Amino acid sequence: MRVAAESAPDEPGPSASVAAAHGSTRAVVLVLHGGQETSRQADSPTGPSALRILPFAWDLSRRLRGRGVAVWRLHYRYRGWNGSDASPVTDTRWALDEVRRRYGQVPVLLLGHSMGGRVAVNVADDPSVCELVLLAPWLPAGEPIAAVAGRRLLILHGDRDRTTSLAASQAWAARAQTTASAVAIRRIQGGEHTMLRHARMWQQLTVQAVVDGLRDLENPPN
Repeated sequence: MRVAAESAPDEPGPSASVAAAHGSTRAVVLVLHGGQETSRQADSPTGPSALRILPFAWDLSRRLRGRGVAVWRLHYRYRGWNGSDASPVTDTRWALDEVRRRYGQVPVLLLGHSMGGRVAVNVADDPSVCELVLLAPWLPAGEPIAAVAGRRLLILHGDRDRTTSLAASQAWAARAQTTASAVAIRRIQGGEHTMLRHARMWQQLTVQAVVDGLRDLENPPN
């Protein structure tokens, strides 16, 4: 199923591909793919960044739809972050509002790769967001931590990544520990930015983290 925002005829709008849950929807995984630092080109659901995270979304849908979890893959208006415009942040806020409109106040887990990881930490203050799983995130120095207050975080980052920085992820995670409810970072030895090397490990760790996070929501500790 495809969900799209209303937009002017000559302007692109965000949209989402939705793998619906079986029965009522009790939670949502919102998948945020990567992009570029600056680009006003229209984003494409079949572009390399979107396709890179598609196997993760497929696997999550297969594992979770029978448990009442819908998986949404967001398609931005533009490929780029675009400086102070933070274009994909606006798009993700739309998606979170749309999730609420359709399902009510269900918990949302954010899964973000590269630029999508940066997007996730900037929208984590949304009241529906409960947890973030960040894959090789792009986290420039000074990226805020206030939005992740009370949220759980897992970061996976390869030590051969030449596109985004493992050291930057580690530094941001150290700062985020002061506000987040839990922070974990795992270094993928030999892993690089596309997640093609050790692809099975990336996918297994990611899917298990999401499954565990949703299970903990269903069965909170006493």
